[in-house]
Amino acid sequence: MISFCLNGVWKQEYDVDPSTLLRYLRSVQGLTGTKEGCASGDCGACTVLIGNRNDETSNDWQFESANSCITLVSQLNGKALLTVEALANRGQLHPAQQAMVDCHGSQCGFCTPGFVMSLAGLYRQANAADSIEVNRQDIVEALAGNLCRCTGYRPIIEAGQKMLSMPEPQSGVQQQEFQQPGSQQLGSQQKSSQHPDPQEVAIWCPPPVPDAAAKHNAGGSLAQGNRSANAPVTEKELQLLLADDPNARLVAGATDIALEVTQQFRDIDNTIYLGDIDTLQAITENDQDFVIGSAVSYSRLESLFDQYFPEFGGMLRRLGSRQIRNQGTLGGNIGNASPIGDTPPVLIALGADIQLMNHHGQERWMPLEKFFLSYKKTALQPGEYIRSIRVPKLGEEEALKVYKISKRLEDDISAVLLAVWCKQSQQSIADIRVAFGGMAAVPMRAASVEAALQGKTISPQVFEQAGQQLQKDFQPLTDVRASSGYRLQVAANLLQKCAWELMSPDQVTRIEDIHGDFSGEGQKHA
Repeated sequence: MISFCLNGVWKQEYDVDPSTLLRYLRSVQGLTGTKEGCASGDCGACTVLIGNRNDETSNDWQFESANSCITLVSQLNGKALLTVEALANRGQLHPAQQAMVDCHGSQCGFCTPGFVMSLAGLYRQANAADSIEVNRQDIVEALAGNLCRCTGYRPIIEAGQKMLSMPEPQSGVQQQEFQQPGSQQLGSQQKSSQHPDPQEVAIWCPPPVPDAAAKHNAGGSLAQGNRSANAPVTEKELQLLLADDPNARLVAGATDIALEVTQQFRDIDNTIYLGDIDTLQAITENDQDFVIGSAVSYSRLESLFDQYFPEFGGMLRRLGSRQIRNQGTLGGNIGNASPIGDTPPVLIALGADIQLMNHHGQERWMPLEKFFLSYKKTALQPGEYIRSIRVPKLGEEEALKVYKISKRLEDDISAVLLAVWCKQSQQSIADIRVAFGGMAAVPMRAASVEAALQGKTISPQVFEQAGQQLQKDFQPLTDVRASSGYRLQVAANLLQKCAWELMSPDQVTRIEDIHGDFSGEGQKHA
């Protein structure tokens, strides 16, 4: 079984469809406030909040927004889940809801539950820290994964600003209860309603895990028909599962694999969720590098990369929406082996290594650039999983430049992504790695370009001449995002841009910096 707290009430599920959370909420629980819009994690109408304990010794929970259409039910084991139905308290709307009403932030209302949940998540984070200041751009970023076709975003952003000045609602309290599927809730008071009045539930601080659920805390699993989904909590459990089925589908954030269910209507027979394994969530550091667990989410990496790899951190904020970054992982982006994955070219440029582990507990390391063999094919063997990624730190004479070209600034897939690692000696290039995404069947280095730059003086002319070597390294495809000619031209242009920025590192030449034009002064939360 799996156990999780839904809107303040602990539940356990044995025999449910191990499919998407959205399908479970609407079809099994009858919680239809969560809407299906795009079924691909792009519109945000299905946004919910998923909570994890900050530590096992306290009842302090941290909630993050997620797209329920591309979240699997097996990812919920031991977690807390909030839907829009739970926000109002004793007849009083949550500040996010009330502000949407006051600012006229809704018309047809289809997208409204998702906007409300994204705002409620931001409100919770702002009120969880006494000193945090939330400005307009923070609100824009929190809402970047929510689309509205009729109201327009001005009144919704105004609602986000207004809610921050509103007092935090009182949390209701309910006696501890536990519900098995298809039965009444278990506890000192039996109730006939499957969904108790959320006014009575302490939704932000769920009650302790009932004994019936705690007994199964070693891991969770679901099965229905020939389909199964497992959520181990240790690598030993994971290895035993892989020994039993070496070809099981590994799930990190599910932001890609779930699209097979929602877009291609596939049933995935056997999945193993990695996000509950502590060792795959670890980040360690020494003088030379960071070792990052494969299940670490993008959101957790943002502050680390902002400090040590600022351009990598900036690119992460353009990788999907906040909902996607809360779920998606570095290991998943690598294991997916997409030629337009955003992080592999940057990691290749940095000279990252990857640690693979098999079901016998045997490990092997390899340079990440050797991991990708051909389109969607990697060096991963049956029974193996990605355990961690080792990322070298930048030295004093080293620089990392990252450029992403996409049709939209935020929440869009790359047409071309360029990452350049350069070690300088005076004004010359002592060493360089140039890696591209979107230019070939795999993310890869541009060997001819690197050879043309090695040992040369940094100048736009030198980088322009190096760009003429791109056709020796790549014959990109023409697809819906860009033509082959466009990709080659923009890749060459980006190389010249890189030269200008290496020569004048203090110059701001990025479109991302438009955020500074309208972010405004920080607004202290109430």
